[in-house]
Amino acid sequence: MTKSSVFPDLPHPVAAKKPETFINHGVTRTDDYAWLRAANWQEVFKDPAVLDPDIRKHLDAENAYQSALMEDTEALRATLFAEMKGRIKEDDSSVPYKDGPYAYGTSFKTGGEQPRFFRTARDGGKETMLLDGDLEAEGKAYFRLASADHSPDHKRLIWGFDDKGSEFYSLRVRDIATLTDLGDEITDTSGGGIWDAAGEGFFYTRVDDNHRPSKLFYHKIGAAQQDDRLIYEETDPGFFMSVGGSILDDFIFIAIGDHETSEEWIIPANDPTAKPRLVSKRETGVEYNLTEGGDVFFILTNIDGAKDFKIMSAPVDAPERENWTEVVPEKPGTIILNHSAYRDFLVWLERDQGLPRILIRNRRTGEEHAIDFDEEAYSLGLMGSAEYDTDVIRFSYSSMTTPAQEYDYNMRTRERTLLKTQDVPSGHNPEDYVTRRLLAPARDGELVPVSILYRRDTPLDGTAPCLLYGYGSYGMTMPASFNTGCLSLVDRGFVYAIAHIRGGKDKGFAWYENGKRDKKINTFTDFIAVAEHLVAEKFTGHDRIVAHGGSAGGLLMGAIANMAPQAFGGIIAEVPFVDVLNTILDETLPLTPLEWPEWGNPIISEADYRYIASYCPYSNVSAKAYPPILAAAGLTDPRVTYWEPAKWVAKLRALKTDENPVLFRINMDAGHAGASGRFSRLEEVAHNYAFALKVTGKTAASVAGKAAA
Repeated sequence: MTKSSVFPDLPHPVAAKKPETFINHGVTRTDDYAWLRAANWQEVFKDPAVLDPDIRKHLDAENAYQSALMEDTEALRATLFAEMKGRIKEDDSSVPYKDGPYAYGTSFKTGGEQPRFFRTARDGGKETMLLDGDLEAEGKAYFRLASADHSPDHKRLIWGFDDKGSEFYSLRVRDIATLTDLGDEITDTSGGGIWDAAGEGFFYTRVDDNHRPSKLFYHKIGAAQQDDRLIYEETDPGFFMSVGGSILDDFIFIAIGDHETSEEWIIPANDPTAKPRLVSKRETGVEYNLTEGGDVFFILTNIDGAKDFKIMSAPVDAPERENWTEVVPEKPGTIILNHSAYRDFLVWLERDQGLPRILIRNRRTGEEHAIDFDEEAYSLGLMGSAEYDTDVIRFSYSSMTTPAQEYDYNMRTRERTLLKTQDVPSGHNPEDYVTRRLLAPARDGELVPVSILYRRDTPLDGTAPCLLYGYGSYGMTMPASFNTGCLSLVDRGFVYAIAHIRGGKDKGFAWYENGKRDKKINTFTDFIAVAEHLVAEKFTGHDRIVAHGGSAGGLLMGAIANMAPQAFGGIIAEVPFVDVLNTILDETLPLTPLEWPEWGNPIISEADYRYIASYCPYSNVSAKAYPPILAAAGLTDPRVTYWEPAKWVAKLRALKTDENPVLFRINMDAGHAGASGRFSRLEEVAHNYAFALKVTGKTAASVAGKAAA
């Protein structure tokens, strides 16, 4: 598919070349487009208006160019948006969860973009609207609610918001009796707070100028922020900090960690002035986290070489590591993902052979059982309970063909109660679709799981287009869950596929280890192998595969574009981490020190430098033919900064030898997560899907598997 066949022949923006030279480990490299990084990038995150005019002019030109090339899809995008919106229940509401005398939930109003937080009496009744996100968002180009957390006495609410997209959240305190905010406003936070036991104040982490949550403060209601008491400061820039609370409101947990090492401190929730108590000092490669179980802590950890994790216990008054006792042993190949504890039960979510399951142990008798499911591939979410003294927990279930369901599960009687099934207002018949789980052979013989979805009437003769999604970093597992958006492609004859490549924990911790640091190349070759397998099995053809990934999945997109451009008919890279070498070399950037355990530290290690340089998408763009590419970014993104895709796009255009276009769409009012509203985000999805349909020649295709024009 070439530019002349589906895209108008228009001149693209040309970024000026302003070479800057850098030397590391005796290696000299020149960056022609380093100027696209604003010198005042920290200020831009908080106030986009201060962006350098020359950079803004270039980004505006990029937006104008991609708009012109996608102009003929305007009607298609409107149709896609209407379809996807039609599958969302506009006045949706969650099933409230019980906590003491009340039950708390979220809802949306018809046409509303933002969630609303409400509560009722414990067993139902009239709703009291505690916070209306749409009302708070009025007049703002960007607005995202971070959280809303009620105090233990149910009298106040902490709520957080970001109105720039830069993830510098502000916190406010609302009096529930009057439904008005108090004078407290805390700025530059991570987005949430944890109440003390009395509800007189809360703990929060503050984000520094480099966007690192390194300081924990305690705020007394009614005090000024400058008078907040510093509780703990993490001085190592490679470790981030978060704060949490226990289910019994007895303890405050201070969690510190990077991608492979963790450390926790505890504070009695009824004594905010107490000195934090260390549970176990950090040890490189050792991870652990705590949950309260009455007179003990249950500790999920990988100590003693337990790569797939085990659960230990320790007395709450002596939680140090020398007092840990094994409760649930490691089962190699079956990774424990998280755990929770209640008065009579210990519960954990594990993943076995790529599929999740929930295990429950009676703390009195030691008897264990699993919650069983019938489908071949599915997604589970362990939602647990807000109360400790309970026999009932909540979980969610879905598959690629089954809309999400929420259940209450009685751990004692083993009865499950269906509370809610995701409503698809425009209609959905699971029998119209087929979901399968394939195993694609990787280049080294490993078998890569692939989850696929297609309409039952889609021909599997190699002619169907395919959207192939991948991520493959940080141990993140991509669930085979229900996705209303992708049905707009599947109903137009697409095969939708998820590649469960190395770098995630889809097949246990070893699957993650073999896709990070000096084994990162496996992530990319696995994805290419999945594309080849889908073609070999006649699900699609190489010129019909549109690859899709975001963030670290955008790095994947950039790498496979360099390594195997002929294997794909198009590439969609959202907020792509494509300038990985320059970013990981710059310790002033928000996430860089935290990233070294994941990628390596090219500052101190020549081997790490050379390995990252060998696959870095920006560094390896060369004079070759590339498929059509759509890159998307947000100006105030602190995770993957806007200049990474801006530079990548400029270099691609300068070096590639074909006529296929490279489009760059940048949201000048948003950050890493894109548009903040539930429907405005659908407009971005519709744009991506319109690009996929355009490059595969399916823009005139009708819905529901009918013949393409």
